[in-house]
Amino acid sequence: MKYYSTNKSVPEVSLEEAVVKGLADDKGLFMPERIEKFDPEFFAGIHKLSFQELSFEVAKKFFGEDVPEETLKNLVYDTLSFDCPIANVNDNIFALELFHGPTLAFKDVGGRFMARLLGYFLKGHKNEVNVLVATSGDTGSAVANGFLSVPGIKVYVLYPKGLVSEIQEKQFTTLGQNITAIEIDGTFDDCQRLVKAAFLDEDLKNTLQLTSANSINVARFLPQAFYYFNAYARIRERGIRDDVVISVPSGNFGNLTAGLFAKKMGLPVKRFIAANNENDIVYNYLQNGKYEPRASVATIANAMDVGDPSNFARILDLYGHSHPAIAADIKGYRYSNAEIREVMKEIHYKYGYTLDPHGAIGYKALDEDLQENEVGIFLETAHPAKFTETVESTLGKKIMLPEKLAEFMKGKKLSIPMSKQFEEFKTYLLTK
Repeated sequence: MKYYSTNKSVPEVSLEEAVVKGLADDKGLFMPERIEKFDPEFFAGIHKLSFQELSFEVAKKFFGEDVPEETLKNLVYDTLSFDCPIANVNDNIFALELFHGPTLAFKDVGGRFMARLLGYFLKGHKNEVNVLVATSGDTGSAVANGFLSVPGIKVYVLYPKGLVSEIQEKQFTTLGQNITAIEIDGTFDDCQRLVKAAFLDEDLKNTLQLTSANSINVARFLPQAFYYFNAYARIRERGIRDDVVISVPSGNFGNLTAGLFAKKMGLPVKRFIAANNENDIVYNYLQNGKYEPRASVATIANAMDVGDPSNFARILDLYGHSHPAIAADIKGYRYSNAEIREVMKEIHYKYGYTLDPHGAIGYKALDEDLQENEVGIFLETAHPAKFTETVESTLGKKIMLPEKLAEFMKGKKLSIPMSKQFEEFKTYLLTK
């Protein structure tokens, strides 16, 4: 399978090149040359497959031409050493719980899969690979823990000072070894800009082997399609055959993009919902067809605080830049901090289900949008304990900290403070 750039001004590359390079030389994002569809009969028996079995079938559609089948199966099964069950919140709304991995967030799958796929491609390579990742919260911890102790790879996690939760920060600043945390005096968009600038800098490209582990990288975002097939399988497993609507808390839009790929592969999803916080750039696009990025604003759903979502370029490419076609498959909603807190309280005390701020946005949008004879699934993207301060202050009660998170909190923060100026970041990389 060949991969092309969304900017379409450089030659196509192999999967290995796309994964190792991360970003195309013309600043575009890599896309597979085609999307392999499943036979409709596949979905009739989808409920009989486990998360691991189903994910392997999906992975073969993406990577089967480039990775030997047994190797690919081992990569998938090693990545998915945990499950992603659905929980019934009320009569027709389910939560797909994506927080059962090592860092209790949905990005564990993409981070772990990419670490293993990159490790496979780098066998025999003599040069050390430097992984650059910008994070607004959960990406950093998932990638750092996925790559921890992997030989021949150094990881640099750039995160915005004071704009991630304490628990999120501890999950990638306490690891040491081959993981370096860089605390940027700016926003997530500044962190992402530094990463993109590094890929395009001639001095860095000539000196260092760089790649990215953000959803910029095809090996990070494509495996997130596993979730959507699993969600549909688990609904069918319960005997539900109604029209399925899926609500996705959306920041950098890698997760929703993976869902749209799943739909293009034949997954019977009626429509998707892009649930946004006050960073509503894509919400506005869905209303008026104008994409107008701007500086992000800080909210209590910090992992979604993105003012210029990278993966929107992939959505545009996937739909031939057609606003009507995109708006037909995606509904948009946006919510304020006050609205997020209100739904967290309502669902906790009405149904006994505790939402994190991001999942609360997904639930709220679904609850508003769902029609008669439809069943809704929202992605509960992280364990509520990762946002202890917000959840406890909203619900007025203590949240038990899972053992995995409690261990991270014991660690000593190791991070390097840095300005948002590219030259400082460049000099640091060249002198390491």
